[in-house]
Amino acid sequence: MSRKRLFDIIQIGNKNDLPSRLFDYFITTIILVNLVVTFVLTFTLSEASLFWLQWVERITMILFTVEYILRLWTADYLYPGKSRGRATLRFVISFYGLIDLLTILPYWLPTETIYGMGVFRIIRVVRIFHLFRVNSQSDAYNVIVSVLREKRKQLASSISIIAILMLSASFLMYSVEHNAQPEVFDNAFSGLWWAVSSVLTVGYGDIYPITIAGRILAILICILGVMITAIPTGILSAGFSENFREARLIDTSQNTLFTIPITGENMWVGTKAKDIYTRNNICVVSVIRGKIQVDMDKAVIQAGDILVCKA
Repeated sequence: MSRKRLFDIIQIGNKNDLPSRLFDYFITTIILVNLVVTFVLTFTLSEASLFWLQWVERITMILFTVEYILRLWTADYLYPGKSRGRATLRFVISFYGLIDLLTILPYWLPTETIYGMGVFRIIRVVRIFHLFRVNSQSDAYNVIVSVLREKRKQLASSISIIAILMLSASFLMYSVEHNAQPEVFDNAFSGLWWAVSSVLTVGYGDIYPITIAGRILAILICILGVMITAIPTGILSAGFSENFREARLIDTSQNTLFTIPITGENMWVGTKAKDIYTRNNICVVSVIRGKIQVDMDKAVIQAGDILVCKA
């Protein structure tokens, strides 16, 4: 088997290649088996059960190691514009390359001897991120990622408002309650702990105000918290609604041409027009900037552009 064919098989999400799809299912199964074994090994087990589970873990880790070596060996096909050495290094320092490495490295290192604590090997749990690599090819996953990307500025603003509210609430509650119960609200962090557990409706009950002023302040803060913490939910709901309307527009348009105006918040700003081919199979056939049609080979999407597309 050639290296190129091996690369095609081990790449995730090639739906038109049966061996590649079977490999995806196989790796997903191995990841789940390994996670289950890691979970079960935390219990008190008989020697026989422990023996077999450790063997299952060893086999899955060998398979992970072989997969990692194969990905290193075929990395130049993943980064065709780079030399073999540079492509290998690029994969090693990439997000999923690091996940793969952290998955297998702690198992083979004598961590109990080197670090003096077996708990270090818990870092192997990062292998669960392999599941994100598999899910990244699904439409549902792409919808979530797309909405988060498009609404990232609004989400960042709403989260900053929530952070400001919590920080202000912590100082106010500390100021009001410190004299009444100094052992409970002994510093501003105690007020922050109360604010987080109250505003996010966790309500542990280990810290609470006892003065009249503190309780009135708590009522106001909780009411504001309920209203403000609902903002990110509304933003995400609006994003999913917009995405659904876009999908319906594409479904009804079939192969007819339609236009998409680009705003400053659009995720395609800064993307080359010829590189746009979304999860809904949108193909950009022309870019209109002002009254001029931009050369498709050189066009980089800007705010204010109008994309002429075909589904």
